[in-house]
Amino acid sequence: MAKNIGILALQGDFSKHTEAVKKLGHNVVHVRNTLDLDKCDSLIIPGGESTTFMNLIERLKLRDPIVEFNKNHPIMGTCAGLIIVASEVDELPFKPLNLIPLKASRNAYGRQINSFVDRIKLKIADNESGFEGVFIRAPKIVEIENSVTPLAYYKEEIVMAANESVLVASFHPELTDDLRIHQYFINKF
Repeated sequence: MAKNIGILALQGDFSKHTEAVKKLGHNVVHVRNTLDLDKCDSLIIPGGESTTFMNLIERLKLRDPIVEFNKNHPIMGTCAGLIIVASEVDELPFKPLNLIPLKASRNAYGRQINSFVDRIKLKIADNESGFEGVFIRAPKIVEIENSVTPLAYYKEEIVMAANESVLVASFHPELTDDLRIHQYFINKF
């Protein structure tokens, strides 16, 4: 049965997430206000510029509705989305949403010019396999609490993790043709 997958469409590359969700046979709701959010079974917060995202979330009064939404609905955050849902982030002028207990470091893999693509080790659905990791001004997951499960590694660093209701990735799974991570999020959460 098709689900209504919300994608926070305030800025960033939400169109690639839209394509991935539609290829998996689900409906997309571009979320720009609380009425849009009310139509969703889950929410994806895409990559973009985290300070701009947080500024828009605050200005549009979406902070509390997103936090409330997550009490009964899953959220996936990629790149800037990871920063937004983290519990602690260095050098972020806004308080993150604190939806998953982990500490993140912004742009830790380098600036735009240092962006790269490399294989990562993905551990989902009781299966370990490779995945193409696209890192663009990517944050690092610096520290996780016990309630958070690592799901992917780049070398020895955690680049994807989850708790019971939030999935985060340092990289951009939407920029590949491999839909396993989106499918995992939609099916498991």
